[in-house]
Amino acid sequence: MQFTGKTALVTGASRGIGRAIAVQLAKQGAEVFCTSTKEGGCADTLAAIAALPAGSGKAHALVADVGDVTSAEALAKAVLDQNGRLDFLVNNAGITRDGLFLRMSADDFDAVVGTNLRGTFLVCKAFARSMAKARGGRIVNIGSVVGLTGNAGQANYAASKAGLIGLSKSLAQEFAGRGITVNVIAPGFIATDMTSVLTADVKDAMLQQIPLARFGEPDDIGNAVAFLCSDSAAYITGQTLVVDGGMTM
Repeated sequence: MQFTGKTALVTGASRGIGRAIAVQLAKQGAEVFCTSTKEGGCADTLAAIAALPAGSGKAHALVADVGDVTSAEALAKAVLDQNGRLDFLVNNAGITRDGLFLRMSADDFDAVVGTNLRGTFLVCKAFARSMAKARGGRIVNIGSVVGLTGNAGQANYAASKAGLIGLSKSLAQEFAGRGITVNVIAPGFIATDMTSVLTADVKDAMLQQIPLARFGEPDDIGNAVAFLCSDSAAYITGQTLVVDGGMTM
């Protein structure tokens, strides 16, 4: 995988999975635009990319609220004004507002769907014409295994990730004639800030569900994204790649 001369955008790249994706693409030579919702949010990601070996790509930080039309359009303008085109679009930005369904407010439902699903729609929409005009590109949307299985206490999150799969399949069909592939990666339990606060008993219960008997690492997702962006994946589109250690096989 050699991405020298390629431009990538990774939303939600301040930490965890998003940071790992941005670093992996830069490691392969891509110039990476990283987004977060606040100024300085991607500082650690930019520092990690700056520390990569010579020949790696460089990185830029942008502030964006992907669920807002004006912000998504401004994001596309900033990238395209600077680089003229976008080769790899990775929609990773997402939030959770967990709660049992009977206690879940409409605001909590709307907030999660607004960022996770609507945000992906808006960012794809903002870049669609330029990618179609270039007649090539890769769109990788970060879903979740709960979009396939559902999960108690996450009706809003599961709905947003299930919707992401339908959106991606539809875009894959519409964009195929322009040489653009659209795929989803569905992570399982990944070792991030969210899992680090879980009790030992909860972690043990989770691990019992995973045949490979370990949590995934953010780099496992970064590697999968890099593969789907590579020439080796040129004939793969409209697919959901599950990266979960065998949990949902």
